[in-house]
Amino acid sequence: VQLQASGGGLVQAGAALRLSCAASGRTFSNYNLGWSRQAPGKEREFVAAISWSGGSTYYADSVKGRFTISRGNAKNTVYLQMNSLKPEDTAVYYCAAGYTYGVTSNEYDYWGQGTQVTVSS
Repeated sequence: VQLQASGGGLVQAGAALRLSCAASGRTFSNYNLGWSRQAPGKEREFVAAISWSGGSTYYADSVKGRFTISRGNAKNTVYLQMNSLKPEDTAVYYCAAGYTYGVTSNEYDYWGQGTQVTVSS
C-alpha cells in the first residue's frame, strides 16, 4: 500500500489543522492505521492509531483530548484532526498502515512521506 500525507502548514498556537493520508494499492480497510511525528533533534513519537474496524483508537498522552484520528474507508483515507495546537506539536507528521494494531512505530509496515506542521507561539 502506498500512502500520501497532506494538510500540514504553519498555524498559530490554539489553531486547528486536519491532516489527511490517502492510500492506494491493497485493500485499505484491512489495515490498522496510525500517525507518528518527529520534531528536529527528537525521537519519533507515535501519536495516534485506529484499528482496521475503527472500533479502537489510541492516543499518546501528549495529544489526548486534542487530536482525533478517523478513517474513511470509502475514500481510502485516514485523518488526524488536530485542535488546540501548541508550539510543541511542531514536527513532521507521518502516516502508517500495518497488519497489527499497535501503539509504536515499529509495529507498522508501510509509511507515507511526511507533512510539516509548524505551530508558532
